[in-house]
Amino acid sequence: MSEQHRPLVVMQDEALLDEVLRLAAAAGCEVEVAPDPPAARGSWLRAPQVLVDGTALQAGLRGQVPARSGVALVCRGQPPDGCWRSAFTAGVEQVLTLPEDEQSLMALLAEVVDGPPAGDGRVLGVVGGRGGAGASVFAAAVAVESARRGEDALLVDCDALGGGIDLLLGAEHDGGLRWPDVSVRGGRVSMQSLRSALPRLTCGGGSLVVLSCAREGAGPSAQGVAAVVDAGVRAGHTVVCDLPRELDAVGWEVVDRADLLAVVVPAEVRATAAAMRVVERLSGRARRVGVVVRGPAPAALPEAAVVEALAVEPLAVMRAEPRLARRTECGEFGPRPGGPLARAARDVLSALWQEPTPAEVA
Repeated sequence: MSEQHRPLVVMQDEALLDEVLRLAAAAGCEVEVAPDPPAARGSWLRAPQVLVDGTALQAGLRGQVPARSGVALVCRGQPPDGCWRSAFTAGVEQVLTLPEDEQSLMALLAEVVDGPPAGDGRVLGVVGGRGGAGASVFAAAVAVESARRGEDALLVDCDALGGGIDLLLGAEHDGGLRWPDVSVRGGRVSMQSLRSALPRLTCGGGSLVVLSCAREGAGPSAQGVAAVVDAGVRAGHTVVCDLPRELDAVGWEVVDRADLLAVVVPAEVRATAAAMRVVERLSGRARRVGVVVRGPAPAALPEAAVVEALAVEPLAVMRAEPRLARRTECGEFGPRPGGPLARAARDVLSALWQEPTPAEVA
């Protein structure tokens, strides 16, 4: 981060400064520190955000530095008497008290790192209608296809018992953090800091950032998943989440944020019956649910019968992709651009970025 894009911290309270620096590090934000207003003059106007403590404020900002917007007062506990009047006179726009407002301060710093929102991203959750339905493979395929189209994509592994989606992608040896090492406990996190810390794959004209579970250690927390997904949305990414069938607190955080949930169902009678239970659970809470039917049907069960039984939006029908399982086992995941998996992934991406019709919503 260049100096002109660093927030300016003007503080003499060393204990408070240590807290602010800790929160800035957690938000992935580098800051510039000055002990008093005169020392801050050189950076006062060019800094995107200024944080001051009560000592700096009562020393009298006005007259020592020019008036500007984007100044916040940070205090430990309630501001002392007289601070409110000084804050108003100095043009302070926000007062943050620690520890109560830690998340708000981190959000303020993360916003500096990310810059203005790139636009609203979209969130896709992918879940299997039954065990072994191929939901993880399909989630990875959608994320890869999104990147191939020149978009920025984020693939989030939400299944702690899935073995790690980086292994599916053949990226298990790539540098970068996995969930056990990602200390995101909630609040706001910068997408820029995630991009620098996580494995990133180049796919066609775009990039795919991957946050995978690992073969050992803790899986994601509900608060961590919420913060990561929200960061991707603010950055305008296509966020694809691989969900476990048995939804826990982590899975429901994704369901609550998802623009679309894709249920992957093999064209089988028992798989359809299992998927009906999954859809039933999702329908009362999810914004939009659709089905991806995977063939071939062993007993010639029509794909239309699966869609009719589930009574949700049809998203795609796909046949088996030759040699995909072998390539994946060899660490060579990559749907053929003209193959059935890639075509189905593109169908779901199109549905994700299109507004549903009134009939689909109903």
